[in-house]
Amino acid sequence: MTNHSSPFRGLGSVHNFNAGPSILPKEVFEQASKAIIDFNGSGLSILEIGHRTPLFQAVMDEAVALVKELMQLDSEHEVLFLHGGASTQFFEVPMNLLNENEVAAYTDTGVWAMKAIKEAKQFGHVDIVCSAKDQNYTYLPKHFPVAKTSKYLHITTNETIGGCQWQDFAPFYEMGVPLVADMSSDILSRKMDFNKFDLIYAGAQKNMGAAGVNLVVLNKNCLGKVSRTIPMMLDYQKHIENGSMLNTPPVFAVYVCMLTLRWLKKTGGVDAIEKINNEKATLLYKTIDALPIFTPTVAKEDRSKMNVVFVMKDASLEKEFLDACKKENIVGVKGHRSVGGFRASLYNALPLSSVQLLCEVMKSFAEKNA
Repeated sequence: MTNHSSPFRGLGSVHNFNAGPSILPKEVFEQASKAIIDFNGSGLSILEIGHRTPLFQAVMDEAVALVKELMQLDSEHEVLFLHGGASTQFFEVPMNLLNENEVAAYTDTGVWAMKAIKEAKQFGHVDIVCSAKDQNYTYLPKHFPVAKTSKYLHITTNETIGGCQWQDFAPFYEMGVPLVADMSSDILSRKMDFNKFDLIYAGAQKNMGAAGVNLVVLNKNCLGKVSRTIPMMLDYQKHIENGSMLNTPPVFAVYVCMLTLRWLKKTGGVDAIEKINNEKATLLYKTIDALPIFTPTVAKEDRSKMNVVFVMKDASLEKEFLDACKKENIVGVKGHRSVGGFRASLYNALPLSSVQLLCEVMKSFAEKNA
């Protein structure tokens, strides 16, 4: 329960800044919970309906259609909902796109980029075209060359742990090689030309839905060019042919994605949510910059609007600050163990009011410990 002696506004809910699984819209939880008992008046739970029945086919069809609409995809791009977290795509991408004697270009911008690089090396040659490791992944390298012979260029659009986010994709579009992107932590959070990407993948559990399903958006023209035998369950072409139902899909996770995509469309789509996200990030970064007790860790031009990472100049006060947050039902702001400090994740469903409350707690704490 909220501390009623709090000097701040009394809000009865938890303010969830977790990096993932993360906050989802309240109406999605309400609709999903009802479906667990009775899905669409069928007398069956969403957890027990057959995945090849018209009941679930309608869910899958709507989820795919909403992705296409929200991303404004052209006819060359296919939408898949696949098993597992985005980490499965670290090896599924090169397995489908990269022969053993070919080279793929990768940007090394943080923990998740490095994991993708490690997996890709098992399937072909990897050219690390830039790296921010020299400054502990607190900035994004600029103006690096990519060989035109590269099979594809892989980027991680937003580093959830380090808090760096690519803000300008134009240089990537002009490099003349197919573009692959891990968008797990900023998918559908801002406007971009999604058709410029040959393959996009994202775990759903941050901006799109429940853990256990991947969104994969790909240009079908990039497939069928490797010589290796691909296991059926890892072959994108097989999944396209079977409409993401090569075997039993994660039914409930897909359903939650569909509900979340519905909510995003009703909110005004990607254009509208980007404005809200910008407002949240601007407010929090301005607060951090104005309070000497806190220090942002990422170069200003590369700061993530999804995962705001900052530290405290006096580390001995960290626990006290976390306790102050806890009293206000603010959860999930403890930093990742590899970075320390604090991390506030501002995903699509997080309301501005939660960010406002966090900023008030920060200001109050700074005044008391000036």
